[in-house]
Amino acid sequence: MLNLRDAQEGKEYIIARIETDDEELDAFLFSLGCYSGEPITVVSRRKGTCVVSIKDGRYSIDNQLAEAIILE
Repeated sequence: MLNLRDAQEGKEYIIARIETDDEELDAFLFSLGCYSGEPITVVSRRKGTCVVSIKDGRYSIDNQLAEAIILE
């Protein structure tokens, strides 16, 4: 298993789980469509962040949060 920070750009992955103890953060990610079973793609990387595509949206996620998103 790898986390989103280690994912290759342009490749689609399936989210296995979210590893965070912060319920507010869990709720925020869920509202973006970021939860187990959903496909996610890293569109690009910038210093300290990565831009991801989830469902029909694109979001910038910082590296700390990216480490909490575990991929299959």
